[in-house]
Amino acid sequence: MEVLAGPTARLRITVTGVVQGVGFRPFVHQIATELGLAGFVGNDADGVFIEVEGDPGSVERFVSRLETDAPPLSRIERVRTIPIDVAGEGTFRIVASRPAPTGTALVAPDLTVCDECVAELEDPADRRFGYPFINCTDCGPRFTITLRTPYDRPDTTMAAFDMCPSCAAEYDDPADRRFHAQPNACPACGPRVWLETIVGEIPHGDGIDAARTLVRSGAVVAIKGLGGFHLACDARSRSAVAALRERKGRVDKPFAVMAADLSTARSIVFVDPAEASLLTSRERPIVLLRKRPGVHVSDLVAPGNGYLGVMLPYTPLHRLLLEPGDVWVMTSGNRSQEPIAYRNDEARERLADLADAFVMHDRDIHVPVDDSVVRILDGAELPIRRSRGYAPYPIALPMDVPPLLATGGELKATFCLAAGRHGFMSQHIGDMENLETLDAFGRAVEHMRSLFRIEPDLYATDLHPGYLSGAWAERVAGGRPVVRVQHHHAHIASVMAEHRVTEPVIGFSFDGTGYGTDGTIWGGEVLIADLAEAERAAHLRPVPLAGGDRTVRRPYRMALAHLWAAGIAWEPGIAAVEACPAAERRVLRTQLERGLNTVPTSSMGRLFDAVSSLAGVCHQATYEAQAAIELEALVDGHARGSYRFDLDGATIDPAPVLRALLADLDDGVPVPVVASRFHRSIAEMIGDVAGDLRTRTGLGTVGLSGGVFQNATLTTMTRRRLERDGFTVLTHRLVPPNDGGLALGQAVIAATRAR
Repeated sequence: MEVLAGPTARLRITVTGVVQGVGFRPFVHQIATELGLAGFVGNDADGVFIEVEGDPGSVERFVSRLETDAPPLSRIERVRTIPIDVAGEGTFRIVASRPAPTGTALVAPDLTVCDECVAELEDPADRRFGYPFINCTDCGPRFTITLRTPYDRPDTTMAAFDMCPSCAAEYDDPADRRFHAQPNACPACGPRVWLETIVGEIPHGDGIDAARTLVRSGAVVAIKGLGGFHLACDARSRSAVAALRERKGRVDKPFAVMAADLSTARSIVFVDPAEASLLTSRERPIVLLRKRPGVHVSDLVAPGNGYLGVMLPYTPLHRLLLEPGDVWVMTSGNRSQEPIAYRNDEARERLADLADAFVMHDRDIHVPVDDSVVRILDGAELPIRRSRGYAPYPIALPMDVPPLLATGGELKATFCLAAGRHGFMSQHIGDMENLETLDAFGRAVEHMRSLFRIEPDLYATDLHPGYLSGAWAERVAGGRPVVRVQHHHAHIASVMAEHRVTEPVIGFSFDGTGYGTDGTIWGGEVLIADLAEAERAAHLRPVPLAGGDRTVRRPYRMALAHLWAAGIAWEPGIAAVEACPAAERRVLRTQLERGLNTVPTSSMGRLFDAVSSLAGVCHQATYEAQAAIELEALVDGHARGSYRFDLDGATIDPAPVLRALLADLDDGVPVPVVASRFHRSIAEMIGDVAGDLRTRTGLGTVGLSGGVFQNATLTTMTRRRLERDGFTVLTHRLVPPNDGGLALGQAVIAATRAR
C-alpha cells in the first residue's frame, strides 16, 4: 500500500464482503482510535466506506489490521484504497449510512448465540438473565430480519422496538460489545415471548417452563424460532412422535432432533472431531450422524435409517427450553409439502390441528428460513440442504456474469440471483408441488432482488416443459431471454462452478429424475461437459417406467421393470415379486410388453429403488430416495467383492449386476454384504467408464453431482477409486449435489452461453 509522503496521510477506503451486521463499523472505530487516527466510517449499498487520516505508518497499520483483525463473522472480499487530500479532522466517528439505488452489500446469515451472550443469559446477576432475544454484534438474527440494505435498525423488523436508555447507551458506546448491534434489546424494551394454550396466554418465564412440561408430557408444541416455526415433541416418546407423524402427514421421512448439548448428542449418535466442530459451529446446521446401537430415541424418529439428523440449540430461546439430557424432535412447522409457517397468525391457522400449544414471540420474521442439513464426507462438509446459517452468503463464480436469475428445478427448490462474480443462492424453499410453495418462491425472489439490487436481464430454468419453476420464469421474464438448461448438465456445472473450473470435465450426473434432450427421463448420465455445452457420452441402459409416480412410490414395480428389461423371470421367492400383488403383476407385465403408459428412464436413482426392493429392504416409499437411504443404512463396511456392469459402447447395462445380486441372495448372502457389493459395483463402474473416456478425450478431471451422490458410502468408494487412478475429483462442498444446487449450474451455463 502506498500512502502520501509527509507527516499526515489520508486514505479513502472501501471494503466489500460480509461487512454489515457483523460489528465491522465498531471494529473500524476501535482500531482507528487505538492508532490515533481521525476520519469516519459508514455503511452504503456496496459495503463499508472509510476515510482515515493521520501518521502514514499508523494509516498503513490500520489498513493491514482491517483484514488481519476483522470481526469473526465478517468475510472480506476486497479492500480498495485511494490516497486523497488531508482534511485536518481531529476525531474518528461513525456516520450515517448512505442508501443508494444500486450496489450489492452482502448480508450476513443468521448465526448462533455467542459464548459471551450465553454467559449473560445464564447469569442471575445480569439484566438479560433468561432473556430469549439476547444478542450482540457477534451473533443473532441477520438475514431473517433484514428488510433492505444498508443494514441499519430502521431497515429491520427490530424497528418496531425503541431501545431503552440502557440499551441505547450500549449501542452508542464504542467500547461496548453491543456498539451498533442493530438487534440490541433487553427485557425492558425488546421483543417478548409467551405460550398460547387453549386456556389462554402464559407469559415468558412461566411460559417457557410450561412449554417444557408440555413436551415432557407427550404434547406437540409449535415453537417460533429464528426463521419460522418448529413442531417439537419428546424424541424419546414413541407415542408423541407417532402423534406428530399422524398430524403432519409424514409417514416415514426422518425427523431432525435437537439435543440439549454436545454431551447429550454423543449419547445418541457417534460424533467425530469434524462432526463435533460442525455441530458447534456458528452456523449450527442439522448434521447427519450415525446412530448409536440401542439408542434411547424412538424408532419412529428416523425409521429404517442409519443416521439421525442432530442439531444443537442455536437461539437463546432454545437454550432456555431444553435442559441437559433433553432430545426433542424439531421439525419444520408445516404440513408435508407446504412452506414453513413463520407469522403468528399464519401459524395459528395452519398449525392449529398439529400443535397442542404455541411458543410465540413478537419479533417479526421477514424472511422464512429452514434449518440447513449437512454431513461430513471424507473430513469435509457435504451440504444436503443449504439454508439457515449459510444463505444468503454468495458463491464466488468462476467468471463475471450479467444480472440473471436461475430458478432451479421442481424439488428442493432454490434459486440463484447472480451478477458480477457473486451467485446468491437462496435459502431452501421446498418442493414446487403447489401454489403455496410457488408463492413463497416468488416472495423470496422479490426480497433478494430488493436486498441486493439486482434486476435480471437474463433468466435460466430447467428444460422440463412441465415444471412450475419454468412456467414462472417465462412469465416474469417479460420478454427478456430465458435459457433452458438440461437438468444433468446443470448438476455438473454446479460442481464445476463451486471449484471455479471452466475447462471440460467428465461428469457423472446420477439422480432420480431429469428431463432429457430426447424427451425421456434421464438420471444415470455420463457427460463430457463444460460451462456451455454437454455431450452425453454414456448412460445407464433405459428401462420402462410404467405408471410414473406410482412406480416411484412403489420400488417393487421398478424392480420388476428392471428384471423384465434384463430378461430375468419374475420367479416366486424374489422379494420384489412377492411384494407385488398378483393382479398388479399382470397389469404391469401388460404395460411393459405393450409399452402402455410407460416412458424410458436411465435413472440411477430408480436402479437403487429396484435393488432395495430386490433385497427386501424397501418395497413402498413415502418420501424421496427412501429406498436408497434404507439400502445404504445396511451396508456392511467390511464386506468385500462387487458385481460387474456390462459396458457396451455408450450403454451401461445393469443386467449382470442384477443376476449376480439375485444369485447372492438365493445363496443366503446377508443383505448388508449384498448392499455393500452393489455400492462398490457402481464405484468400480464409474472408475472404468472414466478411464475409458480419459483415453478417448485426454480429460483428467471428474465431477460427481446429482442426488445419488448424497450417499456417503457410494461417494467415498467412488472418490477412492478415481483418485487411485490419478483423477482429480470434484465433489460438492458449498451447495447440495441434489436439486438444491441446480440453480448455480443453470446460472453459469446461461451466463456462458450469453457471452
